[in-house]
Amino acid sequence: MLHELRRTSLEIVPFDEYHANQASELIPYAKSHGLSLADRCCLALGMHRELPVLTADRIWTTLDVNVEVISIR
Repeated sequence: MLHELRRTSLEIVPFDEYHANQASELIPYAKSHGLSLADRCCLALGMHRELPVLTADRIWTTLDVNVEVISIR
């Protein structure tokens, strides 16, 4: 699988201590907005890179976080 991903234009970003700290700061949203660990990791990467995040979960658009959230539905 990793070999197939490397043939695409996708960038594989290691999950490091910075991302873990950012994701942990989003824990208060986990229960109230149904965010999983993967959701929080995605948001953390968007915050770190100062890039918008794409999601099919419309509830993300209601989050008061320091990242632009774009709904794809």
